[in-house]
Amino acid sequence: MPTTATMAPRTDALRMDDPNWWRQASVYQIYPRSFADSNGDGMGDINGITAKVPYLRELGIDAVWLSPFYPSALADGGYDVDDYRNVDPRLGTLEDFDAMAEALHEAGIKLIVDIVPNHSSDRHEWFREALASPRGSAARDRYVFRDGLGENGELPPSDWASVFGGPAWERITEPDGTPGQWYMHIFAKEQPDLNWDNPEVRDDFLATLRFWSDRGVDGFRIDVAHALTKNLEETLPTTADLEAQGEALYLEGRHPYWDRDEVHEIYAEWRRLFNEYTPPRTAVAEAWVHADRRARYASPEGLGQAFNFDLLQADFDAAQFRTIITKNLAEADASGASSTWVFSNHDVVRHATRYGLPGSEDSAGGIMAGQAGKQWLLAGGRQEDVDVELGLRRARAASLLMFALPGSAYLYQGEELGLQEVGCEIPDSERQDPAFFRNTGVDVGRDGCRVPLPWTAGGTSFGFGAGGSHLPQPQWFAGYAVQAQEAREDSTLSLYRRALALRSQLQTAEALEWVETGRDDVVAFRRPNGWTSVTNFGTEAFELPAGELLVSSSPLEAGSLPGAATAWLR
Repeated sequence: MPTTATMAPRTDALRMDDPNWWRQASVYQIYPRSFADSNGDGMGDINGITAKVPYLRELGIDAVWLSPFYPSALADGGYDVDDYRNVDPRLGTLEDFDAMAEALHEAGIKLIVDIVPNHSSDRHEWFREALASPRGSAARDRYVFRDGLGENGELPPSDWASVFGGPAWERITEPDGTPGQWYMHIFAKEQPDLNWDNPEVRDDFLATLRFWSDRGVDGFRIDVAHALTKNLEETLPTTADLEAQGEALYLEGRHPYWDRDEVHEIYAEWRRLFNEYTPPRTAVAEAWVHADRRARYASPEGLGQAFNFDLLQADFDAAQFRTIITKNLAEADASGASSTWVFSNHDVVRHATRYGLPGSEDSAGGIMAGQAGKQWLLAGGRQEDVDVELGLRRARAASLLMFALPGSAYLYQGEELGLQEVGCEIPDSERQDPAFFRNTGVDVGRDGCRVPLPWTAGGTSFGFGAGGSHLPQPQWFAGYAVQAQEAREDSTLSLYRRALALRSQLQTAEALEWVETGRDDVVAFRRPNGWTSVTNFGTEAFELPAGELLVSSSPLEAGSLPGAATAWLR
């Protein structure tokens, strides 16, 4: 079984009033509709989270990142927001939110919430007003409306495609009943893009950020942070025109709606607001941009931190990991930010599954990268096609390596259980992701990583709630349940708890020193406090250097580290 030294009970390394608490924090992402259901309606809720605060405290995290909990029709899992300053009544009330925030803070856990600024939902009061208003009205100017092409405006303003498939434009019916203008939606048609050239839009989001900050929220995760500002000239370029310009279009910030330089004017204004609070509110950008442009999102004058998804998209390969770590630590140092590390989230195939797929040595990326996870889902998503044991060994090794790195470690709910992706067990009739419905046969969607968590080995919905679950749970979830793992020292849950407790002692200088191992498939580095992390990416056991073993992701073999394993030494 994994081994650990005797440890004192965890103490809070990050004081609640420390302005730098986020720099090396362990952040746990909760997808609220799939975490815990307190009222038995089949959907997770705010009170369910509050009830699990002791579990989160024992896990040893420093912060919770809460995916959207706002009123929503769930056209995109809550990322279609009806009201940015309220709680979906199916999930609770503002009073429930306040009680949850208080419970987290009393447990020494910070609270980060998702903000979705690129688009609202089509049920937002602003968009309903826009549909009821004429061309050229102030109400329509809050969104991106254009006249169509063709003799009678019957063609969309451009041939751009939505991320979820199909056109990026939807035609409306005017108040008088005639065919009308088109509105832009980079994502689902239920998610109309906001016009960030409009001062009213900018002011309203400042009000939203202040609303949640005043309620005690400690930070914000900014959804699609690279898409807000747009350059919509009178004649829009075609997709072929954009493709012909190649990578330079992105490197120079000239794409019509992705990663334009003007977006940083918005974030500089947000930063001034964040800095009015003590400690300053934090922010992390979800910005799928060229690596050379990521630093601006993470600058101290901007959001302060940005996700890097490089390890998430990497193979389980020593050289790739070392290159990615070196590059991202250098980028963080140059920008004044701290790096971020992540293997799983609500948009990608869980890494315990990715690492167990056939050929995953060549392609272990997630759904967003369009690599092994997506290919497996499209091939049927059969559990028997996954080497579950190997995938879990690699996932545990990769996670333990991540926890040893300087910077913020982002965890996704269920990965501490070693949870596998749910594939073919979700019938098409029960899927929810718009990517599946708009890309039939091309994209199975992200429902498989959003299936409600198993808390008990039996009972209704494995303890998720008394009334079933909004996505079906497979029977093999029983073996991954919290209840099934808590008493086992060799469980993935026990490994995460030990590692996160130890990690609180690693928050020294944000630096590491590479240690020569004599093998290309073994990566080792030493942190300033003298601890060494060793990861064996190969199959042949590696003899560990002398030192006290603190924790290992797999049992040692006569003092040697087996393949697909990580160990920490002191």
